[in-house]
Amino acid sequence: MACLIAAPSSGSGKTLLSLVLAALARRRGLRLQPFKVGPDYLDAQLLGQVSGIDCRNLDPLLCGEDWVQRSFRWHGSRADLVLVEGVMGLFDGLGSSSRGSSAAVASLLGLPVVLLVEASRQAGSLAALVRGFRDHGRDLAGGPVRLAGVVLNRVNSTRHRLLLSEALAGIGVPLLGVLPSAPALELPSRHLGLHPPHELADLQGRQAAWAALAEAHLDLDQLWPLLGPAPAPPDRLDPIRWCLQSLAAVAGPAEAPAPDPQTVAVASDAAFHFRYPEAGELLRALGLEPVPWSPLADAPLPAGSRAVILPGGYPELHAAQLAASGRSLAALRSAVHGALPIVAECGGLLLLGHTLHDPLGGAHRLAGVLPFSAARGDLSLGYRRATASSDGLLLRRGEQVWGHEFHRWQLQPLPPTAGLEAMGSGGELWQVEGWGVPARAEGWTAPNVHASWLHLHWAGCPAIPSRLAAACGRAAPLPASAASCSPASPAPLPPVSAGA
Repeated sequence: MACLIAAPSSGSGKTLLSLVLAALARRRGLRLQPFKVGPDYLDAQLLGQVSGIDCRNLDPLLCGEDWVQRSFRWHGSRADLVLVEGVMGLFDGLGSSSRGSSAAVASLLGLPVVLLVEASRQAGSLAALVRGFRDHGRDLAGGPVRLAGVVLNRVNSTRHRLLLSEALAGIGVPLLGVLPSAPALELPSRHLGLHPPHELADLQGRQAAWAALAEAHLDLDQLWPLLGPAPAPPDRLDPIRWCLQSLAAVAGPAEAPAPDPQTVAVASDAAFHFRYPEAGELLRALGLEPVPWSPLADAPLPAGSRAVILPGGYPELHAAQLAASGRSLAALRSAVHGALPIVAECGGLLLLGHTLHDPLGGAHRLAGVLPFSAARGDLSLGYRRATASSDGLLLRRGEQVWGHEFHRWQLQPLPPTAGLEAMGSGGELWQVEGWGVPARAEGWTAPNVHASWLHLHWAGCPAIPSRLAAACGRAAPLPASAASCSPASPAPLPPVSAGA
């Protein structure tokens, strides 16, 4: 049975241990299915790249417990090995609770926990820390968590390892190995987390080093058996079909897919790459074909596009290049004029704005569809419960979904004099609230626009891709002349309702 790799806190080295195990499995020719607890994109991208298999997020808050169990069993039963990387500290969940935490997922799935501890400045005190995590896990309200053993990070001498091993033996907890300080284990990061794999030029070389470190420093006789595959779902139903069947049981069958797949343009480049694999799988199951589109490359929208999806990413790091992509920005404005469905979240939202400031403060003009300027500010982080304020492209008034907010760029509203048509009156996208965050209006909505800071996992709200598919069926494809139009100044746009 698989295990869950957790830690006392973020930055301890969970991802490093997960990567060295994934690299070793791949070198040995074994299929290792990685999972990541919570809403993280970047760790999941690295794990997927190294293992060669899409990493799946296990998030009971965004997707529900039934989905988490279904996804884990389906994907985990189709591999030789399974690894689950936790999120933050073992018991860190919604607010100060353990709801949605790594411990909650371990309890839900019946997984033993391997605790990764950064021990560079510890000796006997390690026993007190590990004892606390072990005993607290036994008494967890959502169900007990079993500690299978400990891996120690940044242990660089035989003497230090012996001291720490004796401390763990004194409380009856196995030491499953160590990770030393090593250049290959130093991963660069920025304001939202680790650098994505496409920015690590030496990733192949690192993978070889990671596999060698695993063999040299981990107790694989104890650790490897903890990576066993998961049991298959009893009904053998894959998560996507299960998801859509669950939706049909509540809302009735979806509209029949079009005879030929309908093209959906998905912004996909170094500026826009925060996506869950299930989003594309759900779209394909509903008769749509996601086609990559690169605003950074100043590419036209794909021919015949029926919708545009603008996911999150790092547009702020590429603001100058995006501002120079006149053909892409003009095509995006034409898509709004042509009433194509537009779905934008977080970084995708920034692309629709009037002005985006880069990390050095330089201002860059973007699509000009929404009336705001964006610049670096305070961190906004956490789960949010969103209640739709009106009927829109993806949601109906009063419906609630869970999303996740994670960004450092903040919006400043612009008046109509900024060269934008005044946004229409009557209702923001939704009201959002979270732990320690008062309820507020957020996002923009129109019959063909859904734009928000919130990241959604569509497996937790399958009505959303279903409604997007229906909207695509009603939309007229963007004419080729509009999809590839030359750069032009922003023209007045149809009214869009603005959130605060």
